[in-house]
Amino acid sequence: MTDTLDSRDTVWVEHEALIDRVPRWVAMLALAVVVVAIWDLATARMAWVSPIILPSPGETLDDLIFVGKNLLSGGYMLEALWTTTRTVFWAFLLATGIGFSLGVLVGETKFGERAVMPYLVAIDTMPKVAFAPLFIAWLGFDIASKVALAAFIATFPIVVSTAAGLYSASENERMLFKAMGASRLQTLLRLKLPNGLPHIFTGLKIAAVGVMAGAITGEFLGGGRGFGALIRQSASQMDTPRVFALILYLSLLGLALFFTVAWLQKRLVFWNKANQPIGAA
Repeated sequence: MTDTLDSRDTVWVEHEALIDRVPRWVAMLALAVVVVAIWDLATARMAWVSPIILPSPGETLDDLIFVGKNLLSGGYMLEALWTTTRTVFWAFLLATGIGFSLGVLVGETKFGERAVMPYLVAIDTMPKVAFAPLFIAWLGFDIASKVALAAFIATFPIVVSTAAGLYSASENERMLFKAMGASRLQTLLRLKLPNGLPHIFTGLKIAAVGVMAGAITGEFLGGGRGFGALIRQSASQMDTPRVFALILYLSLLGLALFFTVAWLQKRLVFWNKANQPIGAA
């Protein structure tokens, strides 16, 4: 029995070693080919799924090309993409500022930990989409209400990650700074924040995903001229290939924001090998 388990462990280790030798881009390309092949089989070849529910890869590709041409020619879709990009950018900056400030308050003060944090948790458990009509009533149908909703969704991960990062400094390190006569601010800036950067960047990457969801949700519900509005219009016309094409282009915007944060993490937290961002070599 033991010999059988040992042999299985050996096979598993060899299998893992073989996978590690495959370049990441090759593995990603192989997975994409398999997914597209199954997708094409289910829609175009065997017609197991109605095209109203799921378009074929060919139909989606045609719309991808159409949307791409419209963007490159400076058409109405480029203006819509620029509107969504501005919403995401300002919402991410707003969420970062508010989330970091509240995270320092929670991580550095007893008042923040005992009085503020329970309210933040309670707010985070609420369905945030339900707040969209309120933001629209307060700020109107312009970009401000979308920025507010997206920032509202993305703030909490930054609060939690910042507070956790400030807690990550060991007791021995804190005692050393205290023995050296460092002030509370010096300890925060020179010990806790540098130690907490891996946690903070984890929250920022989660927020980069959340801010995209918030921005598009706001455009769904509150009008406007962003990509979310184009998706809503296409969906109302049952144009699912166009919906898929627009979503794929939006995913590129989300990936750009995510990997920008990951790139900054790699540059600023290069000393922490255990917390290398996704996509690092």
